[in-house]
Amino acid sequence: MEMLFFWAFSIVLTTACCAVYDYGAYDPTRDDFRPGTFPDGFIWSTATASYQIEGAWNVDGKGESIWDRFSHTPGKVDRGDTGDVACDSYNKYREDVQLMKNMGLKHYRFSLSWPRIFPNGTKEDGVSQDGVNYYNRLIDELIANGIAPMVTLYHWDLPQALQEKYGGWVNEALVGHYHNYATFAFQTFGDRVKYWITFNEPMIVCSLGYASGEHAPGIQDSSSVSSLRCGHTLLKAHARAWHTYNTTFRQLQRGKVGISLSLLWAEPRDPDLPADVQAANRAMQMINEWFARPIFGDGDYPNVIEDTVQKLKLSMELPELSDEDKSLIRGSADFFGVNHYSTRIAADKPSHIQTQSVLESFEMTTAPEWPRGQSDWLFAVPWGLRRLLRYIKEHYGDPDVYITENGWSDGDVQPPILEDTDRVCYYMTYIDEVLKAIEEDQVKVRAYTAWSFMDNFEWARGYTERFGLHYVNFTDPSRPRTPKQSAKFYSDIIANNGFPEGAEITKMVQDMWGKCRGSDTVKEEL
Repeated sequence: MEMLFFWAFSIVLTTACCAVYDYGAYDPTRDDFRPGTFPDGFIWSTATASYQIEGAWNVDGKGESIWDRFSHTPGKVDRGDTGDVACDSYNKYREDVQLMKNMGLKHYRFSLSWPRIFPNGTKEDGVSQDGVNYYNRLIDELIANGIAPMVTLYHWDLPQALQEKYGGWVNEALVGHYHNYATFAFQTFGDRVKYWITFNEPMIVCSLGYASGEHAPGIQDSSSVSSLRCGHTLLKAHARAWHTYNTTFRQLQRGKVGISLSLLWAEPRDPDLPADVQAANRAMQMINEWFARPIFGDGDYPNVIEDTVQKLKLSMELPELSDEDKSLIRGSADFFGVNHYSTRIAADKPSHIQTQSVLESFEMTTAPEWPRGQSDWLFAVPWGLRRLLRYIKEHYGDPDVYITENGWSDGDVQPPILEDTDRVCYYMTYIDEVLKAIEEDQVKVRAYTAWSFMDNFEWARGYTERFGLHYVNFTDPSRPRTPKQSAKFYSDIIANNGFPEGAEITKMVQDMWGKCRGSDTVKEEL
């Protein structure tokens, strides 16, 4: 059997280098800084997720989630960390909103905790009014401070009750339960929420949750069957929620509903070698197109997924997308949400060392010059984001693109890293590539979201990796927040709507570009 989705994210850990084309070399045409400002109305945002920041895991009637159960299971999370308290944002949300206001943010992406609203997963089994009140208070506090809420309906914390009763996302019964939950959210919060995201990174949900078992609910199934069933359910649940919003709520609430996909850019090791170009294409199909093609393309799975489904059908019961499914899924998004962090180099494997698995037909590597974050999968390759955005424009009908996550990790060290130059360089160079994509490639990027607003519970890595613009002291019961250098830098970008040309460029931009380039003299380039 093919270990397709067990591998889909862990493949990026490969670090062999020796590329035919030197992707680590500095290319002035590709990499030089491009000053300029973003279009009027461009959305600058930052983001968090409920389990990663809220804490209050068992108060005010909240039900248990699969991440509560998973993190309480010994050996599942580094150091035995849990999200029981996390950043304590359930109690400190007003302080968080003031920090956002201080940054000049006008948008904030956060997620609802399904079991905080429906403790046992369904409305029929009871609604927690305390949970509803919490999100009403948060939304109202944001709006009162001039910040528009961008709400993710599902960021990985499924009610444990649904996991136990149905086996989680492998069971299509969850389509109906998710639909009822989403409908309740639209009804309850949609008068104030104008941006909705149905699912965050469904590929990660299915590959790490239902194949490798690295994430909740921790199911290990190397056959790919569980992950494929998970993906099938998520696609149908997403489409049904979108159609309900479109037909029932859109005219009155006038909001938008999309989905956030975790996308990697793969570059062929030798762009003049057809085998390497095809290897990069296979990698992109497996990692990016599993959900992108059905929603933003022709409604069907990419070839490598379809081939796997057909092979597994011979021995196991596996659902397929019907013509009706494809029709409902195709076009079921108002914007293309992109979570992007890094790039890989893809190369074909010689036939004599291949197996029957598609995964064994290519290898993924990195260039030794690429800076690496604390996360072992995270390398800074800014130009990969621009190429990914151009790819989306060319392959998916030129949609409105919302970058819903992009960020950099450092470690949990003492003293804490408050002058986070590496993160500033990451943001500066990646945001500049977004500007190039808009101005030079005419990609319709409408939003950029920095991950994350503050350090938080980083899933199976616990608190050992920090992505935040604000430092959180997790050893202090009051969980104080301290702005990092990156918070000030991102605030400066927001205030200037990018990087204004000439004399208007701030001294911070000039100084930071010099540090990122390893030179203190960059005025000529700017």
